[in-house]
Amino acid sequence: MLDLLSNPLIFLLTFGGLILSLTVHEFSHALVADHLGDPTPRLQGRVTLNPLAHLDPLGTIMLLLTRFGWGKPVQFDPYNLQNPLRDSALIALAGPAANLLIAVTISLLIKTHLLTGGLLYLAGSEILIINLVLAIFNLVPVHPLDGSKIILALLPKNLAYEYEAFMNRYGFFVLLALIIPWYNGASPISYLVSPALDFFLKILT
Repeated sequence: MLDLLSNPLIFLLTFGGLILSLTVHEFSHALVADHLGDPTPRLQGRVTLNPLAHLDPLGTIMLLLTRFGWGKPVQFDPYNLQNPLRDSALIALAGPAANLLIAVTISLLIKTHLLTGGLLYLAGSEILIINLVLAIFNLVPVHPLDGSKIILALLPKNLAYEYEAFMNRYGFFVLLALIIPWYNGASPISYLVSPALDFFLKILT
């Protein structure tokens, strides 16, 4: 954060990319839900690329400061879906997939030298990392993250029922325990996210 603040232009470019990343993430959830037959996101004005419809003020600030943050969750009604379990997983997957697509696009722009120059390169690299973190973190299978809905579609029905019941009751506390820094100022979630982040960075950069 201090490096960004030392150069206001990089800060503005990165912040703009951050807003775009969060917006596309939530828009993708809404678009897929709408496509699968649930009108709820459209009725709530979420099938739009207008950032004001998707940004959570605190979540945006936290993501910029710590690379951990969130947008305004997209609501959908599973009773409007033809296959609620499968379609809920597809809706959940849409957000992280959109962030991975942004990261891959930026990587290609850098590798093909279309994103050159010190400022654009630095801002692009930061946005690439933010999108990878958004994608990986949201795939962690803990409620209310996207990964919890995805794993429900993959588990056998009896395990899925028990998992959903547990996560609905304790998921928030599990997530809180994962993101609070413990030993040496590192949070447990960092030991899950960091290896995956390093893996994708090696591929993309």
